[in-house]
Amino acid sequence: MGKYFGTDGFRGEANVNLTVEHAYKVGRFLGWYYGQQAKASETNPDGRCRIVIGKDTRRSSYMFEYSLVAGLTASGADAYLLHVTTTPSVSYVVRTEDFDCGIMISASHNPYYDNGIKVINGRGEKLEESVIEEIEKYLDGVTGEIPYAVRDHIGRTVDYAAGRNRYIGYLISIATRSFKGKKVALDCSNGSASAIAKNVFDALGAETHVINNAPNGLNINTDCGSTHIGVLCQYVKDTGCDVGFAYDGDADRCIAVDENGNEINGDLILYICGKYMKENGTLFNNTVVTTVMSNFGLYKAFDREGISYEKTAVGDKYVYENMSQFGNCLGGEQSGHIIFSKHATTGDGILTSLKVMEVMLEKKESLAKLASEVEIYPQVLKNVRVHDKQIAQDDPAVQAEVAKVTEALGNNGRILLRQSGTEPVVRVMVEASTKEMCESYVDQVIEVMKAQGHVL
Repeated sequence: MGKYFGTDGFRGEANVNLTVEHAYKVGRFLGWYYGQQAKASETNPDGRCRIVIGKDTRRSSYMFEYSLVAGLTASGADAYLLHVTTTPSVSYVVRTEDFDCGIMISASHNPYYDNGIKVINGRGEKLEESVIEEIEKYLDGVTGEIPYAVRDHIGRTVDYAAGRNRYIGYLISIATRSFKGKKVALDCSNGSASAIAKNVFDALGAETHVINNAPNGLNINTDCGSTHIGVLCQYVKDTGCDVGFAYDGDADRCIAVDENGNEINGDLILYICGKYMKENGTLFNNTVVTTVMSNFGLYKAFDREGISYEKTAVGDKYVYENMSQFGNCLGGEQSGHIIFSKHATTGDGILTSLKVMEVMLEKKESLAKLASEVEIYPQVLKNVRVHDKQIAQDDPAVQAEVAKVTEALGNNGRILLRQSGTEPVVRVMVEASTKEMCESYVDQVIEVMKAQGHVL
């Protein structure tokens, strides 16, 4: 991770530690950098740098969009605007329509006052670290000034809502069966999915019920979506839906809800889809890629089914890197970032919900039945806001307490400390035989962090 860019782009509070000047300079650099490499092609006969931009529904997203456009066009790039759309749609458009790169303006599941700049390379993947390092040098004034484009070399802005519509068509084409007769609830988190998800499910014939799809710039992720799944759980129970799906602010995550109103998280989705793909001979390498945050119960279920697994650092970026390197086709996180590499190069919440529907329809089983095969260990995770996450995690007293908990748990659980990639937070997670035991051990470590003066 760099000074500005974390595991999922440049993120911070709008106009506090992520400002319009930052956005303008990122645009200036990207327009210049990719402009040096742009070549004429069938889809780009002029050989101009073409960069596509999407945004979520935060009030500040419009501000950052205009700043990025100013920077891009000042460096000679043409900026194509998808308007309010999802992160995976930007990835799809970049890789299928010959763009030099893509930019998504979003802070994902964070509160409305935060925002972020995610940069996607020409293959639809997270931007390479080598390029991120160059952007950071430019932001810090280490590199020289970038020349302005002049006269007919100045870039232009193009309305490109058609790209988002093509992505909707692509999602619809992936479904293997009609959803007719299925009552489906969607929680759009007052975010990017509000512009897309219902259209997809309606087109596939579902009886679609949508909540939290009235964004006003300030209500994205507020008591809704994949990070507040209880809202959808209650809705599914109250309305008698067959299944529910909740997305986060930029719709690259999906958490499901079964017909009984129970949460089906990313681990369970990986199991359901992984087992189905193995049965159909489509699980390449017979392997599912997980992160270190996945539950013990998932691995035990995989072992029982004869499915291999990989463990990576937390972040869909690392999951995808593993998948790309070893040719694995399914991977994801407990939080709902699920990657189906046959169809996408990033987590895609709406695509994930379509794949879950496919398993339910093809196997003619309820989501509750499909998920019941995994016995999930109790898990407690608490986010601790700290002055310095590296210093807090590495403190000898904290590490000694972690070692003490590890010894006490033995082979019947585990403890994990990790830093957030986007916030001043250390996450403390324990899995054990009872929730009470998890709570006790987590609090035990947090108390040491407090005693050492790390906690805000």
